[in-house]
Amino acid sequence: MSADSVTVYVVSDSAGDTGELAVRAAAAQFHPLQVQIRRIGFIQSCEAIDAVLAMAAKDSGILLFTLVIPNLRNHMVERAANENIVAIDLLGPLIENMERRFGRPSRHEPGLNHVLDAGYFRKVEAVEFAVRYDDARDVTGIGKADIVLTGVSRTSKTPLSMVLAHKTFKVANVPLVPELTPPRELFLVNPKKVIGLTIRTEALNAIRKERLKALGLPDSASYATLARIEQELEFAHRIMKKIGCVIIDVSNKAVEETASLILEHFQK
Repeated sequence: MSADSVTVYVVSDSAGDTGELAVRAAAAQFHPLQVQIRRIGFIQSCEAIDAVLAMAAKDSGILLFTLVIPNLRNHMVERAANENIVAIDLLGPLIENMERRFGRPSRHEPGLNHVLDAGYFRKVEAVEFAVRYDDARDVTGIGKADIVLTGVSRTSKTPLSMVLAHKTFKVANVPLVPELTPPRELFLVNPKKVIGLTIRTEALNAIRKERLKALGLPDSASYATLARIEQELEFAHRIMKKIGCVIIDVSNKAVEETASLILEHFQK
C-alpha cells in the first residue's frame, strides 16, 4: 500500500452500512488520494474477527467497526491493540454514553435498523463461509461453495469473496503457487463453478512492489520480480486450463467491477 492509498476495513455484526457511510464521508476529505473500502459484515464470532485482523495487518489497513455484541467488540479492541492495528469503534462510545444517560443497558442486538428477513440470514451465512474458507484454509469448502476463485497472490481473491458474499454467494478461494500442488478438490468440483483470476505481468509487478514497500521490504525481493511473476502466471494458466474454468483478467479493475463480471457469468 503506497502513501497515497489506504484500505479501510468496515467490520460489523450487521450489514455494515453505517460504517461504510462514515468512511465514505471521511474519505471525501482526502480526494484525490485513494481510500479502498472493504466491507465485512455479519460477523458472528471471534474467529472471524481474527481473520479480518490478519487481512488488515497484511495491508497495513485501518479498521472501523460497528460491533454491538459485547464479547465481539471487546475481542476486537483487545486484539487490535495487541497487534498495533488502528481500529476505530464507531458505535461503542455513543452507546456507552446513551446507557449512562438513560440509566439502562442497550439491547446489544445487531441489525435492529434492518429487516431480519431470509436474505439477511443468507448474507450472514455467506460471509461466515467466505471467512472460513479463505485462502484454502480448509479445502473442504471447495466442494460446498457456490463459486470458487483461484489465482496467484494479489489478484483480489479475498476482497472478491467478501463482495460476492454480500450478494449471498458462498465463495471459497484457492491460491496458486508453483511450489505447492493445488488441492485435488479443485479438479473435482464442477468447472462451471470455478473462476480463474489472472493479471498482466506489469500490473502485478507494480502491485507487489507497493505491497513490499508497505511491509518495509525492498521491492527487489523475488516476490515482485518479473521472472517470478511470469513463472507464477504460467503455472496458474496451466492449472486453469486443466480445470477448464472461465478466466477473468483483473488488471486495472476495481474489485466491484470484477465482481460484476463474475455475477454476469453466473447469470448466463
